[in-house]
Amino acid sequence: MSHLSPPTLTDAEQRTILHATRRNLRDHLIYSLALGTGLRLAEIVGLNVGDVYTPDGRPRARVRLRPEIAKGGRAGDIFLPDALVVKFRRFWSWKCRRREGVQPSDPVFCCRRRISPRRVQFAFRLLELELTHDW
Repeated sequence: MSHLSPPTLTDAEQRTILHATRRNLRDHLIYSLALGTGLRLAEIVGLNVGDVYTPDGRPRARVRLRPEIAKGGRAGDIFLPDALVVKFRRFWSWKCRRREGVQPSDPVFCCRRRISPRRVQFAFRLLELELTHDW
């Protein structure tokens, strides 16, 4: 019988991805969020500012997943590891400097408007090619 569970990234592969994206704050946070919480891509790109931040811009340690972005329409909570809370603090400042929306209903991750799952997949594929290509 073939391998039933999906392949996972090793610790070294995770460190490599995070190191390679350290200069792109948005992509780095997307990958950190996926690795640190296990959220699905649709859940990550569906997050609104109010889901992750308090009205005064502080990251929440407990993030509520709205039913419309959660798999199967089931709302739930995730807890952000301390390292992710620090990254979200930095990200708030970055969003403000870029004049991205910081209202509760605005998307957390933008690319002119809410970033699409396809855009994240494409960015990951480019990163994968960059990391595996021998120059």
